[in-house]
Amino acid sequence: MPRILRAGMQLQNCNDEMQPFIPLSPALCYTYRTMQVLEIYQSRQGEGIWTGQPSVFVRFLGCPLRCRFCDTAYARHNEGEAGPGVSLTLDEIVGRVLLFDIPHVVLTGGEPMIVPQIVELTKLLKEFDRQITIETAGIAFQPVVCDLMSISPKLRNTIPLDGDLALIREHDRERSKPEIVQQLVLQYNHQLKFVVETKEDLREIEEYLSRLRGTTPSRILLMPQATEAEAMPSKAAWIEPFCRARGYCYCPRMQLVWYGSKRRT
Repeated sequence: MPRILRAGMQLQNCNDEMQPFIPLSPALCYTYRTMQVLEIYQSRQGEGIWTGQPSVFVRFLGCPLRCRFCDTAYARHNEGEAGPGVSLTLDEIVGRVLLFDIPHVVLTGGEPMIVPQIVELTKLLKEFDRQITIETAGIAFQPVVCDLMSISPKLRNTIPLDGDLALIREHDRERSKPEIVQQLVLQYNHQLKFVVETKEDLREIEEYLSRLRGTTPSRILLMPQATEAEAMPSKAAWIEPFCRARGYCYCPRMQLVWYGSKRRT
């Protein structure tokens, strides 16, 4: 008998024991294609235009960037706190998502747009009428199916200040792909979410947006760089007026307010 994963259970550091499964969609031949998944859990969306939306989060393993203030650095490699992740078939992923009985699914990482089979996964989730958000840095394109493309272009403030020089240079080279962001903006319902650390970042954001077509001010979100809720108000004092003057949205990290700086929130 296959084990049934109850709603509310989580992939704890991806060490859940692999079990037999019943294919959900054998006619689509997805069953034996696998993806590296770090964790699947239920929470509320804490950022963006769908803030507060109960959601199932599927976090994939792997990201080529090394953002200085990344709050999911454990999802970069098979190392450290996260453990090795687990290889799941598309049917297994969708089966675990459906057990939560929540219509909104967030595909995140890591960087989900570099994950093999992400297109097939989104199509399969849509067969079960799931509302899909994809959280991406805008560094890769695949023709996925989604309801909201949440794009977080990486500014210069993401460049690591120390560490391996080769990795720092690689990050700086790969962090900004405006041609890919442009493609995503033109093809998908989207939001552009910029992480703001200092007032100097505001000028860089304006320069970036001046070269971008197909978006509107209401889709531009400015989020204070913070790992604790207490750090946000001081930055909000100058980010919010900047947003109001331009029609942008100020975007607090509400998961820090609701849950604190905790994983799987």
